[in-house]
Amino acid sequence: MAEFMVVGVIGAGQMGSGIAQLAAVAGSDVWLLDKDDRALNSAKASITNSIQRFVSKGQMSKEVGINALARLKYTSNLEDLRSADIVIEAIVESEDVKKKLFAELDKIVKGSAILASNTSSISITRIATATKRPHQVIGMHFMNPPPLMKLVEIIRGMKLGTNQPMGPLELADFIGLDVCLSILKVLHDGLGDAKYAPCPLLVQYVDAGRVGRKRVAKRMTPQGGEKQPVGIVSYGYQSPLGY
Repeated sequence: MAEFMVVGVIGAGQMGSGIAQLAAVAGSDVWLLDKDDRALNSAKASITNSIQRFVSKGQMSKEVGINALARLKYTSNLEDLRSADIVIEAIVESEDVKKKLFAELDKIVKGSAILASNTSSISITRIATATKRPHQVIGMHFMNPPPLMKLVEIIRGMKLGTNQPMGPLELADFIGLDVCLSILKVLHDGLGDAKYAPCPLLVQYVDAGRVGRKRVAKRMTPQGGEKQPVGIVSYGYQSPLGY
């Protein structure tokens, strides 16, 4: 990623902030964009804490950590991405919202810039139709959390690495069952294949607010005592539009 001198990341949620951290550590200047100041503040704190943990564990030198934090900038203005060599979108999983964003980016960023989407299920070809540079629109699907998962899928490209530190169920719990449900709905609606239909238990868990490690869900003990936490579930705030 250091070949890209300036990287723009849109969406300051868990995925977007992780991608921004990864790019900064790799040596790129990074703009992390979100329309919500609370999301940006949360992302800044999360990235700082994450890098400090890597340094304290000896997995990153202090100098690398300091330089990475210095290369990170935070903004809510798309115009700040004019100099970006690549812009990576990590917003809500909605085709309409992504197309609108890519159409705006197409008018702002320089002609040589690459526009990438972190979508898990939406057609890159359809997203690219919103721009005048479809040959420069790619899917760049990071595994969550990016600083830990040594795997990235480039659509029309190749998959790199297999050293994942967690299995699929733990990963689903980490990224959120609500996100998994949203992805399955997109696949089911778009492909019309029953194998992508969400299972009833997944729907029940999401309806009940038990979406994974994003939120603390509580229940009463059988004896009616204090409420006890049954799951830890949110690592950050995401705006209604997702960026």
